[in-house]
Amino acid sequence: MTDYVIPAPQTVSIPVRGGGQFPVRRIYCIGRNYAAHSIEMGDNPDRDPPFFFQKNANNLDASGEFPYPPMSQDVHYEVELLVALKEGGTNIPVAQALDHVWGYAPSLDMTRRDLQGEAKKKGRPWEVGKAFERSAPMGPLEAASDVGHLSSGRIELQVNGAVAQEGDLNQMIWKVPEMIAYLSDYFALEAGDVIMSGTPAGVGPIVRGDVMDVRIEGLQPLSVNVI
Repeated sequence: MTDYVIPAPQTVSIPVRGGGQFPVRRIYCIGRNYAAHSIEMGDNPDRDPPFFFQKNANNLDASGEFPYPPMSQDVHYEVELLVALKEGGTNIPVAQALDHVWGYAPSLDMTRRDLQGEAKKKGRPWEVGKAFERSAPMGPLEAASDVGHLSSGRIELQVNGAVAQEGDLNQMIWKVPEMIAYLSDYFALEAGDVIMSGTPAGVGPIVRGDVMDVRIEGLQPLSVNVI
């Protein structure tokens, strides 16, 4: 038994539909991966090299509740497809990338937009706006062996019953296999890594009491209450 000098942090895990838990190592998030969202954020929608930022593994939350975070007055929703890897590697070819995927889940990349905006203006990292507690609500993972690999299909977010975001997974600028291959050129990916694959246009603010409903074709829906 390892003689730790403080109690060891618990392994972060997320639920799997049908039973079991998926242990999480890292979370990679791609920025501006739908052309319309790239335009609404003031960027170029062309296939420039992708860029990624990270959330922390313990930012994932499957409780169905999102506590409005402190130190912000402008918190935005971003609906995303979450991709969970069952194995890793380096320099993974695009043609083999989907062999590394365990499954998929609906998720939200919640963002303290005001704090992110301040960081951008000063050329600073985004973690204060992105990697805060419970900033990645998600539904249970579903195995690719059950649902297949999701390369197309409607992705939608409703807020209080009204459609706020909508698009199709095939509108991603960088597809899931390309993201996996690109990341593996820069990082040693491992089993337990998670990729949040970007959001379509229509991001916007939420307030306490809102209900966010995520719908991704092929997956069970996710409902999250803002508390």
